[in-house]
Amino acid sequence: MSGEREITIRESSKTSPRVKTSPKSSAIPVPFSYAASDDGTDENLLILLHGLGDTHLPFSKLGRSLRLPQTATLALRAPEMIPFLYEEAYQWYTSFDNLGELLERPNPTPALELMTKVVDHLVKDCAWPPHRIHLFGFAQGGSVAAEFALRYWRTANSPPQKSSVSPPNPESTSAVSYSLGSVVSVSGPLLSYPTVQKPCPTPLLIFHRPRPADTAMPSDAVTGMKKGFTKVVEVKMKGDGMPRSREEWEPIMRFWSEHLGRRPIDGLYEVMSGAAPPRV
Repeated sequence: MSGEREITIRESSKTSPRVKTSPKSSAIPVPFSYAASDDGTDENLLILLHGLGDTHLPFSKLGRSLRLPQTATLALRAPEMIPFLYEEAYQWYTSFDNLGELLERPNPTPALELMTKVVDHLVKDCAWPPHRIHLFGFAQGGSVAAEFALRYWRTANSPPQKSSVSPPNPESTSAVSYSLGSVVSVSGPLLSYPTVQKPCPTPLLIFHRPRPADTAMPSDAVTGMKKGFTKVVEVKMKGDGMPRSREEWEPIMRFWSEHLGRRPIDGLYEVMSGAAPPRV
């Protein structure tokens, strides 16, 4: 990798308050953990979605350890408990048949409806602009993140009478305002081949493992993502599961440095550069 570091300056949301209202448990129908930005400026929100059989608690810790500049974090727990397990293990949608085998074609609709409620609350009640909301998901959580970004793009750009997504700032009509800020999916493919007339402009990074990793994706997974999204960054590294080392986190941190917003301080725009990877 070259020694050059890409840096960008991204304009902050002019009408968005510096400190956002915390999400309410009465409006989000699953347990969650929210942490405001360490530096006191809530310019971005990173929503973290865990994988199959996990809970939101490890991802809450992960979000805080990232220490992304001007970025609050929200870790959500999946809504369904996996049946026949006597432990805290959850799924975003029904994943197994009556014999305990993984479904080949699961239906993510319940998870997408949950995400719609969450983002609707964040936009309407907590003053988060949609393009400042970023998603990070692992495996099943990554699939939900990618599927929801597509759904949000399609719904928000449908005719007003059909749209169930809260509109962003009515003074802005740019495509960016009607799409989420970014998606990072770790080993989480789309669950269906996207059929969109116009690809979603939300930048997406897909981090995945080659076979024989347990978390390896189908061979056509990246092709499907490139069909649905305008900008797809692919990172493929040997191993299994979540990124673990500084080397594995580096492309994800670089991706965030290019797409997270930065609010100006004292009338000046700060340069957004690569943040330090989390401690692993």
